[in-house]
Amino acid sequence: MTLRIDHGDIDRWVIKLDKAVSAVPDEAAKVVEKGALNIKNGARKRISGLKHAPAYPRSIGYDIGWDLRGPVAEIGPDKNKRQGALGNILEFGSPTSAPHPHIRPALDEELPRYEKAMEDLAARLLEGR
Repeated sequence: MTLRIDHGDIDRWVIKLDKAVSAVPDEAAKVVEKGALNIKNGARKRISGLKHAPAYPRSIGYDIGWDLRGPVAEIGPDKNKRQGALGNILEFGSPTSAPHPHIRPALDEELPRYEKAMEDLAARLLEGR
């Protein structure tokens, strides 16, 4: 008696997974960049209107890079831009100045959207869309 195994379904699944894994870095970078943009815009909106730091919101930006695990974003004020060096003082306060949280709340607001976008990306890639 000979036992035959049809591994065609497994082969097709391996091909599908291979395609999905190949697409992850580029597609994940798009999700990371969109999240970074949303956090930047949210932080700028939250901190706008301070009389003593009118230029500060325009100093907030983001950079996209890569590490060993994939795309990463660094979001915050550019200290080389006008009033950008005020970032820590505005976010956390000082002995003489109350905090004006804006970066962290923008991150907290974006996190559920980011997580959903990553879940949707995984589902889309595994479904071959």
